[in-house]
Amino acid sequence: MKTMLKKTTYSQSLLALPLTLFVTFLLISQPANAVPSFSRQTGESCSVCHTQSFGPNLTPFGRDFKLGGYTMSGGKGIDAKVPALSGMVQGSFTNTQKNQDPSTLASGYNQNNNFTFDQASLFYAGRIYGKVGALSQLSYDGYANVLHLDNTDIRFADQLDTDIPVTYGISLNNNPTVQDLWNTTSAWGFPYTGSGVQPGIGASSLIDGAFSTQVGGATAYTMINNLLYLEAGGYSSLNYNVQKGLGVADPGQQQIDGAAPYWRAALQKDWQGHYVSLGHYGMIADVFPGRDRSNGTDHYSDLAVDATYQYMGNTKHIFEAKTTYIYEDQKLTATRLAGGLAASGNTYLTTYKFNTSYTYDQTYGVTFGYNRVTGSQDANLYSPDGGYYLSRPNSQYYTAELVYVPFGKSDAYHYLMNLRTSLQYIGYSQFNGSNTDAQNNNTFMVNGWLAF
Repeated sequence: MKTMLKKTTYSQSLLALPLTLFVTFLLISQPANAVPSFSRQTGESCSVCHTQSFGPNLTPFGRDFKLGGYTMSGGKGIDAKVPALSGMVQGSFTNTQKNQDPSTLASGYNQNNNFTFDQASLFYAGRIYGKVGALSQLSYDGYANVLHLDNTDIRFADQLDTDIPVTYGISLNNNPTVQDLWNTTSAWGFPYTGSGVQPGIGASSLIDGAFSTQVGGATAYTMINNLLYLEAGGYSSLNYNVQKGLGVADPGQQQIDGAAPYWRAALQKDWQGHYVSLGHYGMIADVFPGRDRSNGTDHYSDLAVDATYQYMGNTKHIFEAKTTYIYEDQKLTATRLAGGLAASGNTYLTTYKFNTSYTYDQTYGVTFGYNRVTGSQDANLYSPDGGYYLSRPNSQYYTAELVYVPFGKSDAYHYLMNLRTSLQYIGYSQFNGSNTDAQNNNTFMVNGWLAF
């Protein structure tokens, strides 16, 4: 593999203008909003956009609202004049089957049975001006005790005046897939809640959340005839000082060399209450591991396919199934040269996700999810001292969740607040290469999530 310590001036400046505009907006914008502000702006209840009346999972109408740049109107009276500001808080109780290693927990937390104030957020969610809208989140992480800029998606969207409906737009965002319309990708995928005290597997692909909030990107997209979706763009790591100002700096993070291309394509069809989509997305990135430029870059190629099925012919009974498969090819030249941190320069990682759910009256929901991660055996990259068994990243687990959402239907509450409560259980059959001790990480969580 040809390593590169520096890209050309053109590649480094490819995203300079949109990134400058992106960062400038973030620095001057006010802390922002949440779900109720969307309801006030559109005049619609939360259940029109969300299958369970609250939470990230979208209906076809919700996807259209996002595609159109968060600018759809319809609210009346004072609701239409209130700024697009909202807030939310999340808290939980977490129990694991076996006490956790204290070294893996933040100071002040028990080895087991923890109550946590997980998150508080301010949002700007809605139209900014004309055909420009945003979903921008400023969050306080109660577990890590950090205030940081969270998921942010700023959009311009419009339609062509043609016989075939064509929507087009531009997204400036800080997390690959946060702009995605489907709940199959990492930014908005199931499970929708979690806690910092929960055990977590060690290996994941770059496109599956590795760059979340630490990059800036610009993508252009179009939806043709409500059938074919196309998107392309790129991402670059934000300057370290900018990351510090946004509360997302991590000295050990992977830094993109130049620009990393990102693309997305999907076909969708909605007929008589049955909605189906089939898609592909991917990303290619040269990265400096741990910001270390002395050994060149590692090269990652992430290729993914995904699919969604929703039955919403009768909103009393909503059925869904979603799946994603990611293959990541890794050429770890820099990592291997850095003191032999990888035994092989050529490795791979695969990720498979599937979940299915049933929602009654957009109030009561049950979801079952299955996840599997597999990859190359590498005694240096996945060392036993690092918590891996058999020098493999392999993990396998299921997630079962019960949800109750009392508000958000055709009543007055959705303009003021919404509440989501859930019981969640994660069961592991394999954890970082281990089968015998995997069940020690089984986790039960009670979560409360209030938006206002």
